[in-house]
Amino acid sequence: MISVNKHKIPFFSVIICTYNRCKLITRAVDSLIGQTEPDWEAIIVDDGSTDGTFQTVRKYTDKHPNIRYMYHSNRGPGQSKTAGILAASGVYITFLDSDDEYRDSHLEFRKNLIIQNPDIGLIHGGCRIIGSPYVPDVNNPGVMIHLDECAIGGTFVFRRELAVELGGFSDRRFGDDADFFDRVDSNGYSIGKTEEPTYIYHRDTEDSLCNLADRGMIEL
Repeated sequence: MISVNKHKIPFFSVIICTYNRCKLITRAVDSLIGQTEPDWEAIIVDDGSTDGTFQTVRKYTDKHPNIRYMYHSNRGPGQSKTAGILAASGVYITFLDSDDEYRDSHLEFRKNLIIQNPDIGLIHGGCRIIGSPYVPDVNNPGVMIHLDECAIGGTFVFRRELAVELGGFSDRRFGDDADFFDRVDSNGYSIGKTEEPTYIYHRDTEDSLCNLADRGMIEL
């Protein structure tokens, strides 16, 4: 099910991919609603949840016409991001993992970065980590690396047409963010990084992809 905003083109389309996170997604969506920057839409992509996520999200979609919901069978994070991008109407795409949250100035800060740096293809970084900062290296699973060395997909901001041109995200179950980042770079787009920690990354969620990969429950 998806509803379409026909009134205006928002500056940001915030893609929230989720799977069985009905108890956590409220934290994410509340942090989005509380943003100081108002020019956004949200597309919640439900990747086959069976835990009542729709009922939780409906409380928001009933009140906020700029929050949309779509559901498909379980396809993994990469295909869910791509589905959200294709459904988006905003100029810029960004993300919010359903177990993470934004500081209230997150979108305003990133909008200012975009205005000041209009030629940058992708902006990333600016993350406060709650929990362990170490994750398996997608290129060498036996090695743990610090998240400072990683491309954290929740912090990505880029024009929608860039993602369409690159064919969206891969269908990898882990490392789709790194793959997208590498393709942006290899296709000649400039990449900028911020250190301002306005994205709050919860590594303390037991079923996060990084934690599942760390326990060998996802094939890298």
